[in-house]
Amino acid sequence: MSFRLKSLFFTPFALLLLSLPAFSQVTAVEGVVKDETGKPVQGAQVIFDRTDIKGHQEVKTDKKGHYIHAGLQMGTYTISVKIDGQVKDTATNVRTSPGDPKEINFDLKQSAQAAATRQAALEKAAETGELSADQTRGMTKEQKDAFEKSVKSNVALKEKQKALNDSFSAGKTALDNKQWDQAIESLNKAADLDAKQGAVWSALADAYSGKAQATPAEASADYDKCFDAYKKALEINPNEAGIYNNYALALAKDKKIDDAKVNLAKAAELDPPGAGKYYYNLGAVLVNGGQNEAAVDTFKKAIDTDPNYADAHYQYGMALAAKASTDATGKIIPVPGTVEALQKYLQLKPDGPYAASAKEMIAALGSSVAVSYGTAAAPTKKKGK
Repeated sequence: MSFRLKSLFFTPFALLLLSLPAFSQVTAVEGVVKDETGKPVQGAQVIFDRTDIKGHQEVKTDKKGHYIHAGLQMGTYTISVKIDGQVKDTATNVRTSPGDPKEINFDLKQSAQAAATRQAALEKAAETGELSADQTRGMTKEQKDAFEKSVKSNVALKEKQKALNDSFSAGKTALDNKQWDQAIESLNKAADLDAKQGAVWSALADAYSGKAQATPAEASADYDKCFDAYKKALEINPNEAGIYNNYALALAKDKKIDDAKVNLAKAAELDPPGAGKYYYNLGAVLVNGGQNEAAVDTFKKAIDTDPNYADAHYQYGMALAAKASTDATGKIIPVPGTVEALQKYLQLKPDGPYAASAKEMIAALGSSVAVSYGTAAAPTKKKGK
């Protein structure tokens, strides 16, 4: 075959080779998807979004949580995992390369922990207003803008918190010093700054209650404001027995006995071990307000709740003593239970602060008491009387 013939023979074949299209290189990515408990996730969508040029492809995991995308063109991708319609994790800037499949695993437990760590670091950075070089490098413009907004928000929050603390502290100091108007002004300012602080409303209620007692001419309006403040405190802390107790005492001072009993019963329900104390406190308020009949019932309630509440026995006995009468000869006739209550106090507290007073009252009522080693003898009537 001549050189010319050979040239004619091979030239078309060469042209055919030269005319074949140049195919792009392809590669593969595979991995495993695990949930927050470490178990493989079947049927999870693994989404490939190409970022250097537009492209979008999806595959799903098998029963072992494994996925593979073969025939993937060379490029840069964002790979996301979507479970039940929600994106759970994302790997960014994944560059494919020829050779063995690139392994990209998704462990949602580790991802959640890493996200929490990053969030904590960002929150700490927001407090100082400074980001590390690594944090800045990994942030988009939108994330940087959000960070700056968070910094400004933290500054404003700190300023508000300081103003709230200052107002509350000033109000509490004035309250302790019985400077009612100053306390009310400062505590109202604190409530304006943050209306969800139960302690502020409780203190404000105490301030209005104190002012109502100090200035009787304005008591009605001040008590109304006091009760409103307690109601707001209870909206915030509905299970706080102490607030119900203090609310009940304020109601009693305004002679709203039935309402006081309702709130005191709620305090006792929420805090059964403290019920005796709550009833005792209410009884003391009633005595001081000249409401002896109501006080008798309340002290009896304290005793029924706590039979070993010595001071309640004493106050019950003294309240009953006030109901004593005299016969035609001038002899004192105590109502049933009076002496017994005072004797019980002496039995429980033979050396208590009310011991001398209890003995004197028993003697005045025509009985005698013998106290020995913390026990009391049964009362006996004096002869000749």
